Formats: sequence, C-alpha cells, structure tokens
Amino acid sequence: MGQAIAAGQGLLPDRHPTADFFLCDILGALPKDDLASMEHPMFSLSTRPDRRILRYDHNGVAITVTPSVKGLATIFDKDILIYCISQLMAALNAGRPVARVLHLKAHDLLVATNRETSGDGYTRLREAFERLSGTRITTNVVTGGEEVTTGFGMIETWQIRRRSKGGRMISVTVQLSEWLFRAVLAKSVLTLSRQYFRLRKPLERRVYELARKHCGHQPEWRVSLEVLLKKSGSASPRRVFRKMIRDMIVADTLPDYTLSEEPGDIFRVCPRAVVIEPGTVPLLAEATLDRARTRAAGWDVHALVAEWQGFWLRSGRRRLRNPDRAFLGWLEKRLG
Repeated sequence: MGQAIAAGQGLLPDRHPTADFFLCDILGALPKDDLASMEHPMFSLSTRPDRRILRYDHNGVAITVTPSVKGLATIFDKDILIYCISQLMAALNAGRPVARVLHLKAHDLLVATNRETSGDGYTRLREAFERLSGTRITTNVVTGGEEVTTGFGMIETWQIRRRSKGGRMISVTVQLSEWLFRAVLAKSVLTLSRQYFRLRKPLERRVYELARKHCGHQPEWRVSLEVLLKKSGSASPRRVFRKMIRDMIVADTLPDYTLSEEPGDIFRVCPRAVVIEPGTVPLLAEATLDRARTRAAGWDVHALVAEWQGFWLRSGRRRLRNPDRAFLGWLEKRLG
C-alpha cells in the first residue's frame, strides 16, 4: 500500500493544482495596497459614471486611463484589488504558493471591505467587477524593478458563480493583470489601516493613500495644493478642491494621520500620536529584548519596542501567536 501511494496510485487526481490558482481563505489578512496606484491617480473619485479619459504626467511617469461604456473604475471599486493583494501577501508571508488567478468567496470580500451583504451589496460588487475589467491603463510605471510601457485592464477576467434560480453569488474567480501581480511578487505594497474601508468620501480615501505613501512613519509630509490636486486625480477646480481639503481638516477623519494647512497653499500631513496604555499591547520576553540589543547595537531598544507596538496598534491589533517572533521579524525589516 505504501508503494502504491508513493507512486501516486489509489489517489484522486489533483484537479486544482495551486500553480493554476490561489484560494483566498486567509481570514483577517491585513489590508495591503500597491505602491504604484497609491502614488499615481488611476481611479475615478466620482460617485457617478465617469467616462472621461484620464491623463497624468508627473516626474517622468505617464499614465492614461480609458473607461469602458460602464465608466472608469472608482476608488471604491479598488477595494476588490486591495482584498486580493492582501490575501496574496498574507500567503507569501506564510510561505504559500500564489497565482494570478484567485478564487474568493463574495461574502468574505464584502465583510473584509466593510460593505453591505444585502442583495444590493452583491449587485454593486458585480458592477465593480465590470468597471475594473473594462477600464484600461497605459503606463510606464516601474513595478518589480522593471519599467515597461504597457496597456492592461485592472483585472483581466472575472467569473461569478451563483446559486440557480436567481440566488446570490457564491464565489468569484478573478485574474489579476500581470502588472499588478508582478508588484505583489516584488512586495511593492504598503499596509493600510482597517479604518480605510470606513471612509465615506472618495477624496478622503485618496488623500489617505497619499499620506500613507509619502508620509508613512516619517515625522511629516508637506505638499502644495497644486501637487496634491494633481496627485489626487480630482476633477474639481482648484478653488473647490481647496475647500474640500479644508473641510477634511475640520472633519479630521483620516486614519493614522492629521492634516493641517500652512501659509502659501501648503498642506502638512503628520502621523497621529499613538497613546499606548498598559495592558493593551503585546508584552515581550526579556530574552527577546536581549536579542534586540545585540541585533540593534547602539539603538534604544525600548524606543524600538514602542515603535513596533505603535505599528501593531495602527495595523489593526491583529492577534499574534508569537509576539516575540513578530517583533524580531519587524526589527529585521526596520533595520534593513
């Protein structure tokens, strides 16, 4: 019997090899976004069908976004890509194989991105897939260390399985563009706050993306109104856009960051101060601190621990099976 099994006899064929597709089954995966679409405007901020051709040229990067008859993909449609990227990155970090074709449960996607799971929620999800697959991008953006001028859809293909007789969709198969998949393999992504999916206004989501990309964990990021307007992709006139940013400052809804205005149409983005209360963060063993002192000779280890704890809080307080190992892994990335 042992020989028969070893030879592959007596077993059903592997009808779904992992080289062909990736199964989205990682609950609680941290939201991840690709760096290129965080840096450059590729999604419409309109809440109505937007059939403009978007053209963007900045610092040598040229992007043209062409809509289908359904209109441009919106920044809310991007939730689907964020979910897919998050699942792929969680798998890569766990050492699992990944592929461009993803099988996902529609309900899991809706829950993870804070969407309604009503019938309307499923209808809007289908409309998002249609816009994503119909919107075409031509760009020379570098991903994975290569600069290639190419044209592609935000997703190549999609397929919905639903229960018969008008039932809700059960699962969705998505094929990501080679361009986006290459960015994932190169880990050209950043973690987003889970609160991102609670932002109501398209411009809030776009400004948060820019803040996360340009400010990160740095003390601040200063940007002129003109550059912010260009990078946001907003179609609003300069005067109206300034008012929208000022309203955003008053509302103060951006996760992780505060926004303020300075003289000369300059806006300043700073990370929010994270208040760490006793008993609310993972504790580390003294042996782990000793290893950190050896690895980060000359650094203030307690300051590094506080920085890691702040990162953990901002990233959604995910459950850690081994906080010591998680901290040491973060430290290696932190020290580069």
